[in-house]
Amino acid sequence: MDRGQSRRASAIEALAGTVTGFVLSVWLQRLLFPSLGHDLSLIDNALVATAFTGLSLLRGFLLRRVFNWLEQQR
Repeated sequence: MDRGQSRRASAIEALAGTVTGFVLSVWLQRLLFPSLGHDLSLIDNALVATAFTGLSLLRGFLLRRVFNWLEQQR
């Protein structure tokens, strides 16, 4: 029987995806924001990326809980 991914592997995958997304977000902001008239420091870019990363984590958690609940209602 295939048990799927272990909890540890799932946690490592989630962490890798989050860290990768954060780094890409800061990099993209450093490229894009100046062309939009916003010249933010690296620290400010990291703060913006942190806020969006936190919101993304919350969104993902809430959606997962909603879909799990919907699946249990079936």
